[in-house]
Order: sequence, then structure tokens, then C-alpha cells
Amino acid sequence: MIYQFCSLTDPGRARDNNEDSVAFDEPTLTAVLADGMGGYNAGEIASGMATAFIKSELSRWLTEAGDGAKAREVRRAMEICVDNANRSIFNSANSNAHYAGMGTTLVVGVFRDDKLVLGHIGDSRCYRLRGGVMDQITKDHSLLQEQMDAGLITAEQAATSSIKNLVTRALGVDELVQLEVNEYSVQAGDIYLMCSDGLSDMVDANAIGQIVATEEGLEQKAKQLIDLANGNGGRDNISVLMIELHDAPEKRGLIARLLGK
Repeated sequence: MIYQFCSLTDPGRARDNNEDSVAFDEPTLTAVLADGMGGYNAGEIASGMATAFIKSELSRWLTEAGDGAKAREVRRAMEICVDNANRSIFNSANSNAHYAGMGTTLVVGVFRDDKLVLGHIGDSRCYRLRGGVMDQITKDHSLLQEQMDAGLITAEQAATSSIKNLVTRALGVDELVQLEVNEYSVQAGDIYLMCSDGLSDMVDANAIGQIVATEEGLEQKAKQLIDLANGNGGRDNISVLMIELHDAPEKRGLIARLLGK
């Protein structure tokens, strides 16, 4: 399988600074996206710490583990790296008054063989396009999602709710945090989209899916998504990280290559 990565981030139209952070490591097929929160630009510090730490530590573990590492071992390594990142952000927030209360959402994915090991905290999301159908494969850790799950409000009411941004989990806010981890089978032709709520709050899932399903390249799709979010108001920072899977070309024998077959 061949994996193609693309990321793009934008401050949006309402904010001067960008508290989102995106990172990926192609050799180990690791992708990380975070959306920070906190005053004095502390959200920017938290999200940057999260992506840098997790990318560095998790990709190093994956490199040392080699191709023989199983999905359950990758899952455990991911949990340990996220726990260490959480403690680092939490300790920084408690040792510097300017950083008090800072935290960040998180989406982290590792592609391994025919699997995606996907972890998340908060309301940053991961979508998957497969066979022309767009599905949200993460479930927000938010007060709004809890109200929907309890049947207190409908999806239509949720779209205009005033509590969209109240998350129930965040990295770095408490000494311990629960990472939700799931495994998914991957297929050639899949496109995975990780994004901050600056996209998902401004653009509905149908419109996101329509853009991701076009024949444009990943870079053009990412730009179109951000342009649409900004066109709809751009009230928050907007970040997208896209991963597209392709079948690897079959290896041809020497004779076939010489004959041009």
C-alpha cells in the first residue's frame, strides 16, 4: 500500500493566532492533529507540545519496533506516549502562571499493515471516505455529544447549539486523561481526513464529503475545505490532515521490464 499525506492549517478570519498544530511522519505512517485551548496563547503551546512530543516518541518507538509490531502493541505504545504528553503539558501548565488551564484536543493515527490504530481526545475528528461514502469514525468527547446520546437534543438542534465547544476530555488539563483508541481495516482508495472543529463547525459533513470525493489532488481538496470554512465565517482556526491510500504497483520481473510489459 502507498500512503500519501497532506496537511494545511489556517488561523481563520476571527483570530490572529493559530492554536492548531499538525504533524505527520511518513516513514512510520504516523499522523497527529491537535487543537489547543487557554489564554496568553497557551493553547498554541499545548497543541504544539502534543504534536511534537507524540510524533517524536511514537515514531521513534515504531522505528525501533520494526515491521513485526502488532496492532495491540502499537495501541499500547500510543497510550503510553499520549499519557507522557499529557503529564508534560499538565506539569507545564502548573509551573507557569501564563499557561494555567491550557490543554488541547488530539487525534493520532498509525497505519500498520492493513490497519489504522486511531486515538482521540476531545472534539477534533477523523472522517473516512470509502466507496464514495463519507463517515465520521471518531465520536466527539463533548457535552453536546452527550446530550445527543441521551436523546435530549436532535442533530438539527445540535448544529445551532451554543455549547458546541465544551469538551469533556482534553489533553493536559488533568493529571490523567483517557485516550479512546479504536482499530479500523484500511483499503486502497480510502481517504482519511483529520480536522479541528474549525472545519467541522463551519462546514457540514455532506459538504466535507463532496469535496473529499472529488478527483482533485489532496492539496487542492485541503485548500477547498479551508476556503469553504472561511467563507462560512472562519470563526476558529482551521486544520486538516489528509491521508490517501493507493495500491502499490506490482513488481515486475526482469524479463518483463526488458520487454516493456
